[in-house]
Amino acid sequence: MKLLHIDSSILGDNSVSRQLSAGVVKAWQAAEPGVEVVYRDLAADAINHFSGVTLGALGTAAELRDAVQKHEADLSASTLAEFLAADAVVLAAPMYNFTIPTQLKAWIDRIAVAGQTFRYTEAGPEGLCGGKKVIIVSTSGGLHVGQPTGAAHEDYLTVLLGFLGITDIEFVRAHGLAYGDEARTKALSDAHVLISDQLFAAA
Repeated sequence: MKLLHIDSSILGDNSVSRQLSAGVVKAWQAAEPGVEVVYRDLAADAINHFSGVTLGALGTAAELRDAVQKHEADLSASTLAEFLAADAVVLAAPMYNFTIPTQLKAWIDRIAVAGQTFRYTEAGPEGLCGGKKVIIVSTSGGLHVGQPTGAAHEDYLTVLLGFLGITDIEFVRAHGLAYGDEARTKALSDAHVLISDQLFAAA
Protein backbone atom coordinates (compact mmCIF):
# COMPACT_ATOMS: atom_id res chain seq x y z
CA MET A 1 0.00 0.00 0.00
CA LYS A 2 1.18 3.52 -0.83
CA LEU A 3 0.69 6.20 1.81
CA LEU A 4 1.08 9.90 1.00
CA HIS A 5 2.06 11.99 4.04
CA ILE A 6 1.42 15.72 3.69
CA ASP A 7 2.61 18.37 6.15
CA SER A 8 1.69 22.03 5.75
CA SER A 9 2.55 23.82 9.00
CA ILE A 10 5.08 26.67 8.88
CA LEU A 11 6.14 26.07 12.51
CA GLY A 12 8.77 23.40 11.92
CA ASP A 13 9.65 21.34 14.99
CA ASN A 14 7.23 23.42 17.09
CA SER A 15 4.27 22.26 15.01
CA VAL A 16 1.71 20.07 16.75
CA SER A 17 0.20 18.97 13.44
CA ARG A 18 3.62 17.75 12.28
CA GLN A 19 4.18 15.80 15.48
CA LEU A 20 0.77 14.16 15.29
CA SER A 21 0.88 13.41 11.56
CA ALA A 22 4.26 11.71 12.10
CA GLY A 23 2.65 9.71 14.89
CA VAL A 24 -0.17 8.62 12.60
CA VAL A 25 2.28 7.47 9.94
CA LYS A 26 4.38 5.59 12.50
CA ALA A 27 1.29 3.84 13.86
CA TRP A 28 0.17 2.99 10.32
CA GLN A 29 3.56 1.47 9.54
CA ALA A 30 3.36 -0.60 12.72
CA ALA A 31 -0.11 -1.84 11.77
CA GLU A 32 0.89 -2.50 8.13
CA PRO A 33 4.68 -3.09 8.00
CA GLY A 34 4.76 -3.17 4.20
CA VAL A 35 3.31 0.32 3.70
CA GLU A 36 5.30 2.56 1.33
CA VAL A 37 5.39 6.18 2.50
CA VAL A 38 5.88 9.20 0.26
CA TYR A 39 6.40 12.46 2.16
CA ARG A 40 5.73 16.00 0.97
CA ASP A 41 6.47 19.06 3.10
CA LEU A 42 4.46 21.92 1.66
CA ALA A 43 6.16 24.54 3.82
CA ALA A 44 9.76 23.53 3.13
CA ASP A 45 9.11 22.75 -0.54
CA ALA A 46 6.21 25.04 -1.35
CA ILE A 47 4.10 24.54 -4.45
CA ASN A 48 3.47 27.68 -6.50
CA HIS A 49 -0.05 28.98 -6.17
CA PHE A 50 -2.39 28.32 -9.06
CA SER A 51 -2.17 31.26 -11.46
CA GLY A 52 -2.56 32.42 -15.02
CA VAL A 53 0.94 31.12 -15.66
CA THR A 54 -0.18 27.67 -14.52
CA LEU A 55 -3.17 27.70 -16.82
CA GLY A 56 -1.08 29.02 -19.69
CA ALA A 57 1.45 26.24 -19.22
CA LEU A 58 -1.22 23.55 -19.20
CA GLY A 59 -2.76 25.05 -22.33
CA THR A 60 0.51 25.17 -24.24
CA ALA A 61 1.87 22.20 -26.19
CA ALA A 62 4.83 20.61 -24.40
CA GLU A 63 7.30 21.40 -27.18
CA LEU A 64 6.31 25.09 -27.15
CA ARG A 65 6.62 25.72 -23.39
CA ASP A 66 9.31 28.04 -22.10
CA ALA A 67 11.28 27.18 -18.94
CA VAL A 68 8.72 28.69 -16.56
CA GLN A 69 5.81 26.96 -18.27
CA LYS A 70 7.69 23.65 -18.27
CA HIS A 71 8.30 23.96 -14.52
CA GLU A 72 4.62 24.71 -13.88
CA ALA A 73 3.39 21.84 -16.05
CA ASP A 74 5.87 19.38 -14.52
CA LEU A 75 4.91 20.49 -11.00
CA SER A 76 1.22 19.97 -11.73
CA ALA A 77 1.84 16.57 -13.29
CA SER A 78 4.12 15.26 -10.54
CA THR A 79 1.87 16.47 -7.71
CA LEU A 80 -1.20 14.93 -9.31
CA ALA A 81 0.59 11.65 -10.08
CA GLU A 82 1.77 11.39 -6.49
CA PHE A 83 -1.79 11.81 -5.22
CA LEU A 84 -3.32 9.42 -7.74
CA ALA A 85 -0.76 6.73 -6.87
CA ALA A 86 -1.58 6.89 -3.17
CA ASP A 87 -3.99 4.41 -1.61
CA ALA A 88 -4.22 6.58 1.49
CA VAL A 89 -3.29 10.09 2.62
CA VAL A 90 -2.30 11.50 6.01
CA LEU A 91 -3.09 15.19 5.71
CA ALA A 92 -1.83 17.58 8.38
CA ALA A 93 -4.10 20.62 8.42
CA PRO A 94 -3.52 23.27 11.09
CA MET A 95 -5.99 26.14 11.21
CA TYR A 96 -4.65 29.55 10.20
CA ASN A 97 -7.10 32.45 10.45
CA PHE A 98 -10.15 30.15 10.33
CA THR A 99 -8.97 28.15 7.32
CA ILE A 100 -6.24 25.84 6.07
CA PRO A 101 -2.70 27.07 5.35
CA THR A 102 -2.30 28.67 1.95
CA GLN A 103 0.40 26.08 1.21
CA LEU A 104 -2.16 23.29 1.58
CA LYS A 105 -4.64 25.15 -0.65
CA ALA A 106 -1.95 25.38 -3.34
CA TRP A 107 -1.54 21.59 -3.19
CA ILE A 108 -5.31 21.07 -3.40
CA ASP A 109 -5.48 23.23 -6.52
CA ARG A 110 -2.97 20.89 -8.18
CA ILE A 111 -4.82 17.67 -7.32
CA ALA A 112 -8.42 18.80 -7.98
CA VAL A 113 -8.30 18.28 -11.74
CA ALA A 114 -11.31 17.72 -13.98
CA GLY A 115 -11.07 14.43 -15.81
CA GLN A 116 -8.46 13.09 -13.37
CA THR A 117 -9.83 13.29 -9.83
CA PHE A 118 -13.40 14.32 -10.69
CA ARG A 119 -15.56 14.76 -13.75
CA TYR A 120 -18.81 16.43 -14.70
CA THR A 121 -21.60 14.28 -16.11
CA GLU A 122 -25.18 14.89 -17.18
CA ALA A 123 -26.17 13.81 -13.69
CA GLY A 124 -23.73 16.22 -12.05
CA PRO A 125 -20.18 15.99 -10.69
CA GLU A 126 -18.63 12.59 -9.98
CA GLY A 127 -15.57 11.99 -7.83
CA LEU A 128 -12.98 9.59 -9.23
CA CYS A 129 -10.93 8.88 -6.08
CA GLY A 130 -13.39 6.84 -4.06
CA GLY A 131 -10.94 4.08 -3.20
CA LYS A 132 -8.70 6.29 -1.06
CA LYS A 133 -8.66 6.67 2.72
CA VAL A 134 -7.71 10.01 4.29
CA ILE A 135 -6.74 10.76 7.88
CA ILE A 136 -6.80 14.48 8.61
CA VAL A 137 -4.70 15.76 11.49
CA SER A 138 -6.64 18.85 12.53
CA THR A 139 -5.10 21.35 14.94
CA SER A 140 -6.19 24.78 16.15
CA GLY A 141 -5.67 27.21 18.97
CA GLY A 142 -9.41 27.51 19.56
CA LEU A 143 -12.51 25.32 19.47
CA HIS A 144 -14.27 25.45 16.10
CA VAL A 145 -15.75 22.03 15.31
CA GLY A 146 -19.45 22.40 14.58
CA GLN A 147 -19.19 26.19 14.69
CA PRO A 148 -19.41 28.70 11.82
CA THR A 149 -15.72 29.45 12.40
CA GLY A 150 -14.87 25.89 11.35
CA ALA A 151 -16.58 26.02 7.97
CA ALA A 152 -13.41 26.87 6.03
CA HIS A 153 -11.29 24.33 7.88
CA GLU A 154 -12.55 20.81 8.55
CA ASP A 155 -15.87 21.35 6.76
CA TYR A 156 -14.07 22.61 3.66
CA LEU A 157 -11.74 19.62 3.58
CA THR A 158 -14.63 17.20 4.01
CA VAL A 159 -16.56 18.82 1.16
CA LEU A 160 -13.50 18.96 -1.10
CA LEU A 161 -12.54 15.34 -0.53
CA GLY A 162 -16.15 14.27 -0.95
CA PHE A 163 -16.22 16.08 -4.28
CA LEU A 164 -13.26 13.92 -5.31
CA GLY A 165 -15.22 10.84 -4.25
CA ILE A 166 -13.40 10.28 -0.95
CA THR A 167 -15.72 9.51 1.94
CA ASP A 168 -13.46 7.29 4.07
CA ILE A 169 -12.21 10.17 6.22
CA GLU A 170 -11.08 10.16 9.85
CA PHE A 171 -9.97 13.08 12.00
CA VAL A 172 -7.24 13.23 14.62
CA ARG A 173 -7.88 16.47 16.48
CA ALA A 174 -5.89 18.61 18.87
CA HIS A 175 -7.94 21.74 19.39
CA GLY A 176 -7.99 24.42 22.09
CA LEU A 177 -4.18 24.46 22.06
CA ALA A 178 -4.12 28.14 23.02
CA TYR A 179 -6.52 27.72 25.95
CA GLY A 180 -3.80 27.19 28.54
CA ASP A 181 -1.43 24.44 29.58
CA GLU A 182 -4.10 22.11 30.95
CA ALA A 183 -6.26 22.28 27.82
CA ARG A 184 -3.23 21.84 25.57
CA THR A 185 -1.97 18.85 27.51
CA LYS A 186 -5.39 17.18 27.41
CA ALA A 187 -5.83 17.83 23.68
CA LEU A 188 -2.44 16.29 22.90
CA SER A 189 -3.02 13.35 25.23
CA ASP A 190 -6.42 12.60 23.68
CA ALA A 191 -4.93 12.77 20.18
CA HIS A 192 -2.09 10.39 21.07
CA VAL A 193 -4.53 7.94 22.67
CA LEU A 194 -6.64 7.98 19.51
CA ILE A 195 -3.60 7.31 17.36
CA SER A 196 -2.08 4.57 19.50
CA ASP A 197 -5.17 2.77 20.79
CA GLN A 198 -8.04 3.33 18.39
CA LEU A 199 -7.06 4.44 14.90
CA PHE A 200 -5.67 1.10 13.78
CA ALA A 201 -7.31 -1.17 16.34
CA ALA A 202 -8.99 -3.23 13.61
CA ALA A 203 -5.82 -3.58 11.56
